[in-house]
Amino acid sequence: MGLDPVALDLGFFQLRWYSLAYLAGIAIGWWYLLKLIAKPGAPMARRHADDMVFYATLGILLGGRLGYVLFYRPEFYLQNPAEIVQLWDGGMSFHGGVIGTTLGILWMARKHGLNWLRVHDYVACCAPFGLFFVRLANFVNAELWGRPTGVPWAVIFPNGGEVARHPSQLYEAVLEGPVLFLILWFLFWKTDARYQPGKLVGTFILVYGLARFAVEFVRQPDQGLENLSWGLSMGQTLSTPMILGGLYLIVTARRRRQRVESIAGQESVA
Repeated sequence: MGLDPVALDLGFFQLRWYSLAYLAGIAIGWWYLLKLIAKPGAPMARRHADDMVFYATLGILLGGRLGYVLFYRPEFYLQNPAEIVQLWDGGMSFHGGVIGTTLGILWMARKHGLNWLRVHDYVACCAPFGLFFVRLANFVNAELWGRPTGVPWAVIFPNGGEVARHPSQLYEAVLEGPVLFLILWFLFWKTDARYQPGKLVGTFILVYGLARFAVEFVRQPDQGLENLSWGLSMGQTLSTPMILGGLYLIVTARRRRQRVESIAGQESVA
């Protein structure tokens, strides 16, 4: 399609769409987080939100890259360790990024004495922005393309051979971006979900897990991971515990709220 992964080339400096996608996702996510915490009952103040940007960014970059290295191409990076730091060429694992971001939130919440699960609820509402932009960047980079297909909107990717393929990056962009955002938007602004610790982040990882599991049926497996012995792709394998964990958080959210309110009531009486 003639798309260039480089957004700006000054010769001595290159700015890639992939990098801009992360910057845009983090910036817009931070802006939206400030809108969320302005509502009554927020689990953190503005100063905590500013700190959260740093911890979340660190978790996304380190967790996402290390997750990709360990889950998808361990042998390659073992032989080429210098390429681990080349983030601008792509190669990030969402599942690793979730782990890294969760650890960052845990650290920040413990440092400031905050309820980490409620903080995680708010951060989860902001994540679809980054997912949307990064999936679009995956498409521009002509990476993570789909399986061969004959659908009218199929695309021939530069490194995908002379065969038309599913633009699976765009499927994921829509499902993980606008669709997931609207679900979380409705729960946050139109229900009392934000007062039920774990319900929003549970919904996030459940919907993401289901979307990713479904798209994996038309997405080309990563090189070397085409025929896993248990019948699932690596993406489906990593999404399964997310689906189960999301269901657990949603089902137990109301009970968790009642326990928090009970403790608060006892403290006010004392």
